[in-house]
Amino acid sequence: MPHPPTPTPPPPPRPLQSLPKLTVLPDFLLTALSLFVPSTGPKHHHPPTTTSTTTPPRFHSLSYPPPTSRRFLRPTTTTMSQNPNFNCTHNFPTPQSLSDWLKPRLPSDSLSSWGIKPGTKNVHNLWLELTDGETSLADSTPPVRNLEVLSIRVIGKNNRVLIESHQELSDGSIRTRARPLSEKLKSDEDIESAVKRAVKEELGSILLCQQLNDTTAKDGDFDDEIVRILPNSYQKRVEERLSLSYPGLPACYVMHIVDARIEGLPEGEFVTEEGTEYGGDCDEGIVSKAVTVRKHFWKWVSADSV
Repeated sequence: MPHPPTPTPPPPPRPLQSLPKLTVLPDFLLTALSLFVPSTGPKHHHPPTTTSTTTPPRFHSLSYPPPTSRRFLRPTTTTMSQNPNFNCTHNFPTPQSLSDWLKPRLPSDSLSSWGIKPGTKNVHNLWLELTDGETSLADSTPPVRNLEVLSIRVIGKNNRVLIESHQELSDGSIRTRARPLSEKLKSDEDIESAVKRAVKEELGSILLCQQLNDTTAKDGDFDDEIVRILPNSYQKRVEERLSLSYPGLPACYVMHIVDARIEGLPEGEFVTEEGTEYGGDCDEGIVSKAVTVRKHFWKWVSADSV
């Protein structure tokens, strides 16, 4: 009986070749290369400073994380309830408690100039803004005043734009404005309601005078149908700057901008008296100590200059 063939033994293993050594880059080269690697962090950490849309949404309060070493904070798109880093839980029962909270957080020369320097407001004004839901403060050093502002570009004859040239304040000082009709938005206030309120408060006195054959109109009671927001005019942007009203206090403004036409306005320069600057529920004693607006001075300018 023949024997089975002897199996061929496997070939001997090939010797391993040594791998090439990895080149280690110097630290300064790694640092330089890292400058060209795009960041992969969340996009909402670095949002654009200007956004726009064509349909005015309902107003919702925006919140901002408190800055550390930054002079200004960077706005986000989250709401107060969604952003745990935003501390807006402070309750200041009196203007004095607000002043005590601000003193260690602001330069002394800045706070002492509030209401003294011409054109500025005082701590009573800021307290009223907080109480009325128009402003919030980030708990930081310095604090940051966060607010949303409605800017109305009133379009008139020959497409001229109405601007407020200056204001006369209750302390007799004059504050330069050179901007369209503006008003701070209240919490949860929609754009349309804010437009009507702003027109009523700042232009209501002249509009009442222009309404003929109306013997029943009360103070500030004008027909709001004369105000028409132009379609597709809504814009939104964020501005960060030091507050002119409160020297030394950084501010972040979320600007809501619309174009509107208002019937019954004079074609030349005119003056209006301020309506109710603060809500009727505010303490009259505190309001009397605030620096309020007495008169608004208006004029028409070319649209290119606004």
